[in-house]
Amino acid sequence: MILAGGYGTRISEETEDKPKPMVLLDERPILWHVMNIFANQGFSSFIIATGYKGEVIHDWVKRLETSWDITALDTGLSTPTGGRIKQCMEFVGPHRVFATYGDGLGNINLDTLLNFHIQQGRSATVTAVRPPARFGLLESSNGKVTSFTEKNQAQAGWINGGFFVLEPQVKDYIFNDNEPFETGAMPRLVSESQLSAYHHDDFWQPMDTLREKRELAKMAMLENPPWLADI
Repeated sequence: MILAGGYGTRISEETEDKPKPMVLLDERPILWHVMNIFANQGFSSFIIATGYKGEVIHDWVKRLETSWDITALDTGLSTPTGGRIKQCMEFVGPHRVFATYGDGLGNINLDTLLNFHIQQGRSATVTAVRPPARFGLLESSNGKVTSFTEKNQAQAGWINGGFFVLEPQVKDYIFNDNEPFETGAMPRLVSESQLSAYHHDDFWQPMDTLREKRELAKMAMLENPPWLADI
């Protein structure tokens, strides 16, 4: 399950005529690269939750020559992530699913993630990642800069990196289509001790800025991009 319906306002230079997951990295949309992470590990049945400029994704899926099983589901123009997940889970029925965002790439070992989720025995698991080091770390004393270095990602804690595993009952934690998953269902799962965190300390990178898009585009040209390495 891939969330691909947002507006992509932080990279508006690329998203005026297409949704963010359709921004190209080496002639293929980042959405394809996300799905390829799963397909390379034996998971090739996808449901794509569309919204903004969703017709671009629907047309692309129809034209895509692949053995993957892909359904593009229109989940509404302005529906938040919670509503999109709920609609998709209702569509697929009572099955455990992977879910992630259509604009983030990481070399997540999905079998390891799934085994961790099963061992934990909770309703949902989120992959915790290090945030990208976008800013330099500045230290000063009495107005004088004493140190300026690139921020160490290990100093930045952990954030939600997507790559969820969700049991069917998770849809019951989403009260309506008008709430984000991150501020609705996730805190409710936490309050009932039903959310696990799988810590991934290797490659993960979102595409939130043009700079990140250009960096990912260069990586996509490699024979073995970092989001496919060591998985």
